[in-house]
Order: sequence, then C-alpha cells, then structure tokens
Amino acid sequence: MKNLTSRQATLGSDRPGVELEGQIESVTYVNEETGYTVAKVNVPGFILPVTIVGNLLALAPGEVLKMNGVWENHPKFGRQFRVLSHRAMLPSSIKGIKKYLGSGLIKGIGSVMASRIVKKFGEKTLEIIDGKIEKLTGVEGIGPKRVEMIRGAWADQKEIREIMIFLQEHGVGVSHATKIYKQYGQRSIAVVLQNPYTLATDIIGIGFQTADRIAKQLGFEKNSPVRAEAGVLYVLNRLSEEGHIFYPYDPLIEKCREILEVDRETIIKALGTISHEEKIVMEDLDQRLGEFEPDRKAVYLVRFHISETGVVRHLSRLISSPKTVRAMDSDKAALWVEKRIHLHLAQGQIDAVKRAISDKVMVITGGPGTGKTTIINAVIQIYRAVGANIFLAAPTGRASKRMTETTGQPARTIHRMLEFNWQKGGFQRNENRPLDADVIIIDEVSMIDTILMYHLMKAVPAGATLIMVGDSNQLPSVGPGNVLKDVIESGLVPVIELNEIFRQARESLIILNAHRINRGLLPEMKDSGENLEDFYFIEQENPDQALHIILELVCKRIPRSFNMDPMRDIQVITPMHKGIVGTVNLNMKLQDSLNPSRTEIIRGDRVFRLNDKVMQIKNNYDKEVFNGDIGLIKSIDEENQKIVVDYDDRQVPYDFMELDEIILAYAISVHKSQGSEYPAVVLPILSQHYLLLQRNLIYTAVTRGKRLVVMVGSKKALAMGVKNESTLKRYTRLAERLRNLRSVPADKPSIYGPRDIPTI
Repeated sequence: MKNLTSRQATLGSDRPGVELEGQIESVTYVNEETGYTVAKVNVPGFILPVTIVGNLLALAPGEVLKMNGVWENHPKFGRQFRVLSHRAMLPSSIKGIKKYLGSGLIKGIGSVMASRIVKKFGEKTLEIIDGKIEKLTGVEGIGPKRVEMIRGAWADQKEIREIMIFLQEHGVGVSHATKIYKQYGQRSIAVVLQNPYTLATDIIGIGFQTADRIAKQLGFEKNSPVRAEAGVLYVLNRLSEEGHIFYPYDPLIEKCREILEVDRETIIKALGTISHEEKIVMEDLDQRLGEFEPDRKAVYLVRFHISETGVVRHLSRLISSPKTVRAMDSDKAALWVEKRIHLHLAQGQIDAVKRAISDKVMVITGGPGTGKTTIINAVIQIYRAVGANIFLAAPTGRASKRMTETTGQPARTIHRMLEFNWQKGGFQRNENRPLDADVIIIDEVSMIDTILMYHLMKAVPAGATLIMVGDSNQLPSVGPGNVLKDVIESGLVPVIELNEIFRQARESLIILNAHRINRGLLPEMKDSGENLEDFYFIEQENPDQALHIILELVCKRIPRSFNMDPMRDIQVITPMHKGIVGTVNLNMKLQDSLNPSRTEIIRGDRVFRLNDKVMQIKNNYDKEVFNGDIGLIKSIDEENQKIVVDYDDRQVPYDFMELDEIILAYAISVHKSQGSEYPAVVLPILSQHYLLLQRNLIYTAVTRGKRLVVMVGSKKALAMGVKNESTLKRYTRLAERLRNLRSVPADKPSIYGPRDIPTI
C-alpha cells in the first residue's frame, strides 16, 4: 500500500496523477442518477478524513479505495480530492470489516450483528461469509433463515458490483445500474450489449436518452434503424406523458427529427417498420377521404388505440342494451326520494335523478357545493328500494374513502373493484367476467385516463346503468386522454351540468371563490388579521419571504389558530417542482421544521426519516398502494433494509430498493392532489410560476381545501392564472368517435345556472 503523507500529497496537488489509498469513513452524498458521490476517507498520514468527490460506484463505509485524482479548493466546502479513477477493495482490518458489514449494505446484518460476527471470526470474517457461511450459525442471533438472507444479499452485492463496473464505464449511474440488475439479473450485461434501447421500454425511470448514451458508447450509429425505431417510440411515449392519445404524422416526424437529429427519411422508414411490427397504429384523421394522406394521419401507440376504440365499442354496447333493473316511473321516484331523504331537490337535481333512472349511461358534472353528493345519495336510495346491486368506485383510495363517508355505502378504487392482480396478469374483471352490478356510480371521473376507462368499460355488464360524476373544470387526468370532457362534448349521453351553489355551501368562501375563479374572476380576499374565515390571501412577491411565511403557517399559525395537526391536516400544494417554493425545496424545509428525527435512511440525495409524510408516486398492485396515496413512515429497519409506511392504519413494507416509489409529501404538486381533500391547503402563487399558471390548475388546488385555504404570493400572478383559460391541447379522437355512434341527434346537455354568486 502506498502511503502519502500530508506534505507529499500537497506537493502533488498541482498536477494530475496524485494517488491516495484509504478506508471509507462515511458517504455524505450520492446522486442516484449520475453516481456523483461525496465521501469521507481515512487516509494514513492525514489527521482528519479526506473529502473525496467524483462519479464513483456504490460505496460502503469500511471499503478500501485506491484512487487517482487531483486536489481542488471548493469555494464553499474547501479542500477536497477529485477522484478521476479508482478501484474498490474489501477491507482487511477488523475495524474496517466491522464498519463495512455494519453499514447496512448486506441485508440481515446491522451494526450490532456486525460486531458479533467480527468478534467471533476476526480478520477471516469476509472469507467465512464468502465460502463457509454456514459457520455464521455459531453467532448469537443468527439461525438458518438469517444465514440464507445473508447468503443471498452477499451474492447480489458481488454480482451487482461487477455489473455496476461495466455500466458505469458506459455512463450509467448507480440508481440506473441497480434497476437494470433488478430487471435482468445475471443477464444484465448481455441485454445491454445486444440492444441497450430495450432498457427504455423495460425499466421505469430509464428513458431513451440514458439508453441512447449507453448505445453510443457501445458503438451504435446515430442513424441506425434500431435507434430510430426506439426513438420514435420514445417520442410517442413522451407525448403521451403530456396527455396525448395520438400525435399527427407530420408534426411527429418533425419532433423525432429534432430530438434524434436524423433525417426525415430515416424517421419515415422507422415508422413503417414499427407499424409493420404492430407497435404503432396509423389511421386517417378524416374518415371521408377514404385513403391515407401523410399529413392527415394519426399515429397511436397500440395500447392507446386499443383503449380509445375499446371505450367507444363498449359504450355503444352498454347504451344499446336494456336495463336489468325493472322500469320505474321517474316522476314518482323523484317525489318518493325527496320524502325519504327529507330534502327538497332543486330542478337540476330532480332532472339528474330522473335521467339516472331512465337512461343507461349519464354524466353529472358541477363544481363544489352544487349538490352532486345529494344526487348520488338520492339515486342510491331509489335503486336500493328496488333491490338493485349498486357498486360505487373512484380512481384513487382517498376519493373512494371520501365517497364512502358521504354516501354511507362502501366504495372502492376502480382497480380494486376490477380485481387487479399483478401475478395473474392484470384486471380480473372484464368482458368475459363482468362485474355483478345493476348500477355502477363512478366519482371523480375527470381523473380517469383513457386506458383505465377502457378496462372499466370492459367490465361493465350490458344491462347495467353507468352514472359518471365529476367536475369537468378540474385539471384533466394525469394519464393520457380527456375522458370526461370528450364524453360530454360528444353529445352521446345525457349530461346534467350543475351550477347553482346551495345555501349552506354559499357560507364557504372556499366554494364561492372556487366558482369565481372558474368564471375568470379574482377570489374575494380576506386579510389575515381579520376574524377567522376559511379563505385567505397573504401578499408576498419575494420567494424567500413567501417560503418563510409558508413555514410559519404550516408549523405555527394554522395549528395554533385552527387546532390542526400540521402533519395530518395541512397540505402544501404548489404548481412547480423546482424553485424556492417548488415541491423539492419545500419538502426539505418542511421536513427539517416538522420532523427533526435523526432516525433516518439516506438514499442518494433523498433523506427519509421516521415519521416522515410520504406519497406513493406509482401504482403498486402487489402492495395495493396507488399513485397519490399519502402515509407516514412508522419504522426504519436498517439491518433488514426495510421501512414500513402507514396508509390510513394499513402497514405497508418497502424494501430499500423500492424507495424510488415514494417521495416526501409535505408539499405536493397540484396534479398529485387530484381526487383528495385536505382540512387545510396552503398554496403558493408567484410570478415565477407564470408558465404553469392557468385557471383549471388554480381551481383544482383551491377545491382541495375543506376547512381552510391560504394563498401566499403575488396578486399579479394570481390574476394572470385566473385569466388564463387556455390549456394544452390533448390529441384524442374519443369525442369524434362517440359522435359517429349517434344515429339521431342527442338532446343538448341540461344546464342549470349559472346564477349570480352573491357578493361577499
């Protein structure tokens, strides 16, 4: 081992090629995407640990590093050693082995167990684990089951390190390397060598750009057919993330040329190949032409074409089939239910109830306080009286829970109602095994994307009545499509639009201001110094000061004035991810303020602490947690590499390798808040948000608050957003296809209101 004294290292600091060797004391920071790492290393001859930086492999405390690099002086962090190349070796000293095993790297061995193992086997510990692991049963607390856990974890670490070395040589960061290994196992290197572009389609979180960078290092040409074909699919997938079901042919070619930097002919050939391979569908945008014209083609990914046409086919089947529930006199039923629920229904509500009885499919839409829940309850009462089997569902867990609370009837998520099972291959309820329901009522339909709508429609039995309820003025679904608006605009089914705000709801500034915003008017403001109301605007244009106010509101002022729990009752909702009042920075600041717990796990640049508020960001059907579910971390087990999150009193375990499925949720985006309600909402609205500010975004955020909404920011920015009713056009043909089903003109939607909103 080459030992450099402090003086020798300093003398070599002005030229590259300085060599250091030392043992990792701690890993301070890791960027999981790039592999950029900051660590402390104990180097012989140096009194204090040396700070090293660079794109390094997944390091573990206790490992020995041989490094080549240069010394630098960072303006903020001082003197540090930038590693240009390195080689990691397993530790050989007892102290190093103990630190290495106790770092949490090997599942089944924590700091306490590491001490016991090293005490028994000393410097031969790693040799025992590698070749004679059964001897670990001689250590207190280790039985056959734990031995097998350690054996598997040790083997995985050896394999993943070899794969990481290969992948990092080709520009892949630690996080991506881990995902690749998890997907392909021992085949990882072979798969990457054969066709790196498969990574972009097989692995969530690895996009075309990462795969393209790997391919370039492996020698794939820029204009190679395999690159163009993968690139077109990548562009179509990226466009679907913007909400598009299809994209027009010529604009798609231009986007592909711009992103892939290849000529038009290469893209056209790629489109032809992937169309022949049935990965995409191209169809004429104008059915009357009877033939394809290049500038009139719609290009679909296959799954979206199947879903959109499938929704149309199954809606047609449903509308044309007779009801299973016996015919009723809708006038008598409406009179009966008014007496039953002891309420006098408004005309719009009466018409909605009648249509729900007489029609096979209908839509009820309206903003908060317009009586949608009253209609649902009335319809349930009528159908229950005649013995109908009624199913209630919503797209998210929180929305279905709220539906249960407001109706007193059990409601489920759509996924649960359709019996999604990952192991059995998806939704178990479909056209071959439809739902056993006479009436199906779906709430929060604005959140349903085209693919989920397709699976729902497949499972609706032909004789059932389908009632769709939602607010068409909210943001469209996170997933592609614009289902609720398309169904309404098609004119195929009756639509009851409710605009009257009922007396009790008119007492809420939240509801009144939501409707003002929806009409393009600024909300009525209440100064924060007045008597307690449920809607406030605190003017502050400086982002740093706005951040300070938000922290004060969440941590002190709202809990004190409204007797609310800052963790469970108060939700910060923001239009942006980046910036001073974006989700990333707000989560970091709120975590430090609300949860100073030092029981934590660090994964790259993310820190999860005991009792943290977290959100699931993708559907996990095995765990039965879904995109947007919020919970609290109840335990962190470093030895077994697991955390447990409590979702409404349901304990859900996560392996450390699954932590990319959750994020901190002290602050969330407006899209992530859809389908949920919170006792209190704090909403920053600043000029730096101007690119994202639009009326339906502000309206959606405000309608998330039940008891309190506090806006913090610029009145100018708020005015810009409220006046901006333009939304990004989503390419979808659902409304057009549904209109084509109409053999006779349908009645125009019934619209009740708008009535003047009383002056506050």
